[in-house]
Amino acid sequence: MGFFSGPGDDERESMKPRSELDDLQKAILEAAMPQEVEKVALDELTRLSKADTSSAEYTIGVNYLGYLKGLPWHSETVDNLDMRRAATILDDEHHGLDDVKERILEHLAVKILKLSRKPAILVVDDDKTARRNLAHVLGKEGYEVQLAAGGAEALALLSAKTFDVLVTDLKMDKVDGLQVVEKAVAVSPDIGVIMVTGYATPPAAVEAITRGAFHFLAKPLQLDLLRKTIKDLLLKKTANLGSRGPLLCFVGPPGTGKTSLQRSIAKSLGRKFIRISLAGVKDEAEIRGHRRSYVGALPGRIIQEINRAGSKNPVIMLDEIDKLDHEGRGNTAAALLEVLDHSQNHHFLDHYLDVPFDLSWVIFIATANSTANIPAPLLDRLEILSLPGYTEEEKEVIAVKHLVPREVDEAGLAGHPLEFTKEAIEKIIRDHTREAGLRNLQRQIAAICRKIARKVLADQNGVGGDYMVITPEKVDELLGPRKFYFDLAAVREQVGVVTGLAWTESGGQIMFLEATIMKGKENLLLTGSLGEVMKESAQAALSYIRSNAARFQVADDFFLGHDIHIHLPAGAIPKDGPSAGLAIALALLSLLTNRAARKDVALSGELTLSGRLLPVGGVREKVMAARRAGIKKVIFPSLNEPDLLELPPEIKRDLQIFCAATVEEIVEHVLR
Repeated sequence: MGFFSGPGDDERESMKPRSELDDLQKAILEAAMPQEVEKVALDELTRLSKADTSSAEYTIGVNYLGYLKGLPWHSETVDNLDMRRAATILDDEHHGLDDVKERILEHLAVKILKLSRKPAILVVDDDKTARRNLAHVLGKEGYEVQLAAGGAEALALLSAKTFDVLVTDLKMDKVDGLQVVEKAVAVSPDIGVIMVTGYATPPAAVEAITRGAFHFLAKPLQLDLLRKTIKDLLLKKTANLGSRGPLLCFVGPPGTGKTSLQRSIAKSLGRKFIRISLAGVKDEAEIRGHRRSYVGALPGRIIQEINRAGSKNPVIMLDEIDKLDHEGRGNTAAALLEVLDHSQNHHFLDHYLDVPFDLSWVIFIATANSTANIPAPLLDRLEILSLPGYTEEEKEVIAVKHLVPREVDEAGLAGHPLEFTKEAIEKIIRDHTREAGLRNLQRQIAAICRKIARKVLADQNGVGGDYMVITPEKVDELLGPRKFYFDLAAVREQVGVVTGLAWTESGGQIMFLEATIMKGKENLLLTGSLGEVMKESAQAALSYIRSNAARFQVADDFFLGHDIHIHLPAGAIPKDGPSAGLAIALALLSLLTNRAARKDVALSGELTLSGRLLPVGGVREKVMAARRAGIKKVIFPSLNEPDLLELPPEIKRDLQIFCAATVEEIVEHVLR
């Protein structure tokens, strides 16, 4: 009857899981997994063959095996080792950032030299014929081969030179192969050792491998097996060579090119690029994966992305490493340490896979906006490369060469003669953006292009309106009135008002520090949304002047029966840091000596109670802000001289820079 299945239907139903498992077995064997991984996969397959196909356990197992067979265990991209090409790509895609690009090229150069070096092999055998035959065979493979007639000669060579592989006989007079292996491993722990002998007994093999041998081969040698063993050994060693070295971390404000630089590194090497955002990650399972016993378990983000890329040697960008959530489940920073540690990541154990996966082929590069929130153990493994903000001149060049062409094309205007004048770009930068990077500049240019695209469609005469040339007037018309105002140098000089320099995430800026005195109860009043550190700086400045009143020709009792009020305008903006201490002291001296402060001088420095000046940060941004504001002279502590010497000439143009170690050296430069 039609309501019941016949025997043929039952057979077909029973064949489905069997066929599925057969396909999985075939795929596992074709995937060329590492031997230990293949064993785990086949054991799991055997277990599934006995499981109920309708159970959740069966589905979980099939999905697991599907993931294992799909991982790129041996799939990789071939590195492009052309240094000139790498330099050209970096220069074409990034304007400025010369120090950062130079460090990246150094990083790549070390990797390229390590990866392109001809492997050196030391062959040790007291049989002259065997030595010569091995030298001939290995030399034809492109290896640099050196020979030793015995253990004593081998020990001398190992002390004088570094070798990648040691091929040594076991039984030799005076110094045998085991002693040679011990010496080789002691001198160079990374050396690969292959022991060859005519006495291939299990105890001898165990002892050789215990002493540090990678493989144990019996005589007479099978040359194909020897070639394969050396190749496998060097392959593993190459991964370690290519990945070792400092882990770079690009630190800088948003929009300064951290991501695009990493894309360029991947492009120059010919590797695939992967971006993994760590912002807000609070569960270590995001890194290490979930165990398969959990419903909906998946590998960690790193294994997932490598699987998606289909390559075991991509460039992985660990974005916003400073924004890891430290209050979640597990320790995400500790999980990252295992990923980034060269001594551990060649056997990275994802909880879902539960078998080791080699991450040593991957180039990891991190990014952060600040190092302040990066855990100390993680920070210790990173080499910090700072990406400072761009100057106005650099922004103009980047806008003309990169941003305008890109946004014109994005807006569908590639076939239209849209032109931005130099003055228009300057106006966008100064009046409609305030940032260290380029993100908002790109948005404003994109907004103008979109508005022009609409005008082009609305223009019944086709292309040809005067709106196709973007002038400063057109910028105001399209973007509206200016949104940002940068403080300029004071119009007139005043007593008690000094120009300081500040650093913010959007770059540097000048700030005015105002001081006044009135009758009162000897209080120091501080206003302007000041943080605790800045308040302490003001207290220290006042105490320094009170204790040195005679030196500055100030009345000893100036504070008696008076209050002093120090104010920093823009009270809605929080301000903190020690670098205002010097400016506060000069504002007080200006007030108490009734000498006006020069309007074209700006200063920054931390002041101690003894009058010494300590170095400050953000020197580049502060100098840029002073130049933009029309300041003629900037003053910094002497300890900041190295920072000032590193600044490019265009940033210091039209500026006089003065460095001092104490307050006394500065007074005549600031006060009339």
